[in-house]
Amino acid sequence: MLRSFEMVSVLRVNFHKSTVGVVSISELDLCVFSKCLNNRYMGLPFKYLGMPIGGNPRRSMFWNPVVDKIRSRLLRWKGILLSMASRLCLIKSVISALPLSYFSFFKHLSVFVTRLDVFRHSFFGAGAMRVGRLLR
Repeated sequence: MLRSFEMVSVLRVNFHKSTVGVVSISELDLCVFSKCLNNRYMGLPFKYLGMPIGGNPRRSMFWNPVVDKIRSRLLRWKGILLSMASRLCLIKSVISALPLSYFSFFKHLSVFVTRLDVFRHSFFGAGAMRVGRLLR
């Protein structure tokens, strides 16, 4: 199938950069596929297009990459130097939009949503100093 793709599209598949990642298949079949394609395979969980595949969204550590991304954004912004309108704009356009891709695929934890609300409220109300202490 990949050879047919190469012939039709005149593009080439780089098998040295490619990896095989599958869900709901035996380990033996996965090894056979990776040997046949002459590339390595990914174990579960892995990321595909930025989304975790094979993780458990009912565990809080599944949501840690989103929390870390929000934390890094908040710590970089100088909330004290921004007006209330600027803070509100940043919260609505950036902080609220970061977890939307996760929410579209996985059912969220109420603990995560509560934590997200605490981050938003503290950044809006007090700026970066209070948020920096809260996030550490």
